[in-house]
Amino acid sequence: MHTLLRDTWTVFARAMRMSLRNPAWLVISLMQPILYIVLFGPLLEPLSGQLGPGNAYQIFVPGILVQLGIFGALFVGFGLIAEYRAGVIESQRVTPASRTALLLGRVLRDVVVLLVQGTLLVLVSIPLGLRAPFLGVVLTLIVIALLGAAFASVSYALALTLKSEDAFAPLLNAFVLPVLLLSGILLPMTLAPGWLQTVSDVNPLKHVVEGTREFFVGGYDTSTAWWGAALTVVLAVLGWAFGVRRFRRESS
Repeated sequence: MHTLLRDTWTVFARAMRMSLRNPAWLVISLMQPILYIVLFGPLLEPLSGQLGPGNAYQIFVPGILVQLGIFGALFVGFGLIAEYRAGVIESQRVTPASRTALLLGRVLRDVVVLLVQGTLLVLVSIPLGLRAPFLGVVLTLIVIALLGAAFASVSYALALTLKSEDAFAPLLNAFVLPVLLLSGILLPMTLAPGWLQTVSDVNPLKHVVEGTREFFVGGYDTSTAWWGAALTVVLAVLGWAFGVRRFRRESS
């Protein structure tokens, strides 16, 4: 365990240093959700009565946070492909470092970045009209961290499998659009026709989004909130298991 923690910290520190040396991509990745909040959020205010309990930002901001957790983590695999091409992965394979730590350190960096971005997103939303309980925000950020860990693990595993941006990018794009439309990230699925709601029910991310919205209105005792949280944990476990298995197989 001591070796795993030490190796994880080493990988995390290296990954974080690389991020801090090039902060532009952090700012760029944060700009899109902020633009959604600033430019799209006001359009929802007249629809507050149709969106459910709470004001428009209590409905919209949790969805944007989930979007950040999913899509902010899904694209980290591009960096791993670049490292693979530069020989970094190969050099790490010949070290005695734990193969689990090689993944865990990178995922930990991604989770820290997501938490910083998510916190800034909430702070930007407050002057615009967001009113949410502190505990609800904290619980939602925990959900975002778990989602980020799940999708970052999957992204790294897929990148290590495909080893090509030309194959990786189309695969992500094929996944992103259905998830964005069927998870209710931008608008609750209660506004959709019945057939579309039925289709979206099989998407676990829809329930995660609905759960975070419950947290933002203080619905800590509802089944919707904790069903979404439970599905997040399941996704985190499955994503992590897939990522670790792929890293160990690559290093065998």
